[in-house]
Amino acid sequence: MHSHPPKIAYLTAGAAGMFCGSCLHDNALAKELISLGHDCLLIPVYTPIRTDDSDVSIDRVFMGGVNVYLQQKFPWLAYTPKWLDSFLNQPWIIRALTKNAGKTSPKLLGPLTLSMLRGTQGRQRKEFLRMLEWLEADVRPDVVILTNLLIGGGIPDLRRRLDASIWVTLQGDDIFIDSLLPRHREGVVEAMRKLVPLVDGFIVHSRSYGTKMEQLLGIPAEKVHVIPLGIPTRDFLTPPLPEHDSNPKEPKRDEDAPFTIGYFARMATEKGLHRLVDAFVEIAKKPQYSHVRLKMAGWMGPQHEAYWNEQLAKLRIPELEGRWEYVGAIDRKEKTAFLQSIDLFCVPTVYEEPKALFLLEAIASGVPYVQPAHGAFPEIHARVHSTEGAPVLGRLFQPDAPDHLRMELIRMIEERTTRIAPTASLLEEIGIQKHAERVASLVTAKR
Repeated sequence: MHSHPPKIAYLTAGAAGMFCGSCLHDNALAKELISLGHDCLLIPVYTPIRTDDSDVSIDRVFMGGVNVYLQQKFPWLAYTPKWLDSFLNQPWIIRALTKNAGKTSPKLLGPLTLSMLRGTQGRQRKEFLRMLEWLEADVRPDVVILTNLLIGGGIPDLRRRLDASIWVTLQGDDIFIDSLLPRHREGVVEAMRKLVPLVDGFIVHSRSYGTKMEQLLGIPAEKVHVIPLGIPTRDFLTPPLPEHDSNPKEPKRDEDAPFTIGYFARMATEKGLHRLVDAFVEIAKKPQYSHVRLKMAGWMGPQHEAYWNEQLAKLRIPELEGRWEYVGAIDRKEKTAFLQSIDLFCVPTVYEEPKALFLLEAIASGVPYVQPAHGAFPEIHARVHSTEGAPVLGRLFQPDAPDHLRMELIRMIEERTTRIAPTASLLEEIGIQKHAERVASLVTAKR
């Protein structure tokens, strides 16, 4: 028995200056675990994390992206002096040199990923050893949580060196795997499968994603634990909204007021922006929908420029002048203002979204939504509407059916359903505190 709270070492992967859902989730979860009295260290790997809330990660980066990349490209750099490695692992150096990391060639990503999955047997051996030695000598954790299995190359050594349980969150590994060239994808999946027996358990945020990853990685079903996602909800309802009551008729908007559809996610193909743009253009060109607007926000990297230009070509027509805008990447304060400025939320992802953090933020803001009926969305939809007293303000559409997306958007426009405050029970259900309590109960149960 431990006389002190179990020490949790939480390894989170930075995204080279991008706001990413996994970084936001990891930071919020670690912050709440600390608030609940747990001894938790949030440890960045690859790059520093970027979050829209106070950053609780340590001011140090292990397996720094610059060293990892260079050691893959030039194997002789495995013998460089420690002072040079330490310099290249400085957070400010990593931020400066990885700002265009999105342009990294898939031809290099495959071999690099395979090498990283080999851990101390790969080209980044000394990077893994530096982290392992620090964890063993200075941290001595009781629990290790990894943000994904792709950073799990050190798991065999963690198992040998530490008396700690090892947990892995699966929250988008498959998306990265599918971006690799076919000849590399098979080897990456095989390497990940070999790590599965060494992991005590896997955390997923939806049953559908758990089933998908069980099949992809050969994970026994009893090792997969579904813990619904939670978010910090404290500032999404400013100013206050009308409260929901038992009246089945939801409040309606002024018929002459603009109706704004909002998109908040990466400006990327996989997030389905093109689907929403196509639907918006078709709807907004009709005279009866001249009041409909489109407002977009989200991170856009250099690798997304060509895709974004394709969307601009569709939007820059005379009929839509002044009826759409892109406000760029936004911080937390700007995000709450964005969600308060829209009437309907829609991110029609192409892939099966494993987390859907952005949807929970819209729900916490009282914004009605239209989302595809795949990935985590149906489970969130059911979870929200099964909560006692929650208003039914969301709709799902058939994935890969543009007409159905357009039909559901039109239905919400014509019903003119407005934002309404979520109930206290709903905010509790989707809040970060309940999520952190569930995670802590699971990962510390065996200690």
